[in-house]
Amino acid sequence: MGNQMTNRSTTGITRIGLAAAWFLMLVVMTAGNPANAELLIRITEGADSAIPVAVVPFSESGQIPSGDKVSNIVRDDLTMSGEFKPLPPEKMLSLPSKGDEVYFRDWRLLGQRYVLVGQLTRTGDKIEARYELFDVNREERILGATASSSVNSTRSLAHHISDKVYEAITGVPGAFSTKLAYVTLQRSGGEPMYRLQVSDVDGKRARVRLESDEPILSPAWSPDGKRLAYVSFETGKPAIYIHELSSGNRTRVADFRGLNSAPAWSPDGRSLLLTLSKDGNAEVYKMDIQSRSLKRLTNHWSIDTEPTWDHTGKGFFFTSDRSGGPQIYHKSSEDAEPRRITFGSRYNARPRPDDDGKYVYYVHQRDQAFHIARTNLQTEEETILTRTGSDESPSVSPNGRMLIYATKQSGDSVLTVIAADGGAAYSLPASEGDVREPAWSPIVK
Repeated sequence: MGNQMTNRSTTGITRIGLAAAWFLMLVVMTAGNPANAELLIRITEGADSAIPVAVVPFSESGQIPSGDKVSNIVRDDLTMSGEFKPLPPEKMLSLPSKGDEVYFRDWRLLGQRYVLVGQLTRTGDKIEARYELFDVNREERILGATASSSVNSTRSLAHHISDKVYEAITGVPGAFSTKLAYVTLQRSGGEPMYRLQVSDVDGKRARVRLESDEPILSPAWSPDGKRLAYVSFETGKPAIYIHELSSGNRTRVADFRGLNSAPAWSPDGRSLLLTLSKDGNAEVYKMDIQSRSLKRLTNHWSIDTEPTWDHTGKGFFFTSDRSGGPQIYHKSSEDAEPRRITFGSRYNARPRPDDDGKYVYYVHQRDQAFHIARTNLQTEEETILTRTGSDESPSVSPNGRMLIYATKQSGDSVLTVIAADGGAAYSLPASEGDVREPAWSPIVK
């Protein structure tokens, strides 16, 4: 396909066909077996440098719901980050709930660097948490705070505490209160049913946002976390929709002839980057959401697709086969000349930069296997991060410390989260079947 795509005499009709074939490869990759709404969580690999931390079971006053224990959720959050190794409660020598009950010598004997203690109090339909984090070696409190939630939102309360603990220790905002969007496929009597779903980062509290018997692809979060853009084939051809999560209202914003694919929000939420072939070739466009006006940002005989803004909000990355096969390119502004970023193999696609401008992550083919790799944009050093062989659809956590992607694991289609340096990992399989197209939400203040 690469040789065909570099032939300058290719006709417009053929170019559309090749672009459609490339795009529809993504649709084929979403085919699979039944999937339930909620994802499971399976820790698969820990980091050797994980920080020992003791999350002591919080004391409880009043009728606290028994289902979701706040301290258990905090412990699980810190574990799945790959940066912490929580101490099991059964190995603790004591169970303090406030600072004056913490004896640092006991925790040093257990090899702990940090200790988190807390108290939960219910008043009416509210639960208040008072919590304190201590540095064992320095014997001092580094965090003390109060937070509250409704009785039915203890998971949100726990994720909030996890975020604060994570930031107090690492200096980086936590991402445990963010959300995941993803697509599942269920077959009933041989008929497919695609579902766009949104869950917590640990796969819990999943909600179906859209059902269709036609494929759903490329969910992308708005900067305020209130909307999703995605591609749906519900009319028999690809079209781009914007979906308000609170109301369920949907707006079809791109339904041109040919391809309508790969939406990506601008940092200010006012425009979308997208791929259109309405003028005879797959090119990157910018759409003003309010006016629906379009600006063409690439103009080449090759396939240009999968755009995403860089950390400045002025330039963007995209995938192009203008060098003979899919590679990552960058334009420092909308009107700049593109610069090729990847060189390590004949296939590099689906770029996803971090928010600091240091790395761009992407799908990388080597020896017939597809991995997730990253390139350091300053040194141009390329690093392969994954050891599985059917990896796709990377999405970077909003704090830049984790990466989620879709892959195969023991024959199952799962989502896998790894540390951004390729270290610790956990997987999020559906209880059965196929799950694809993950997208990590922003941190919303």
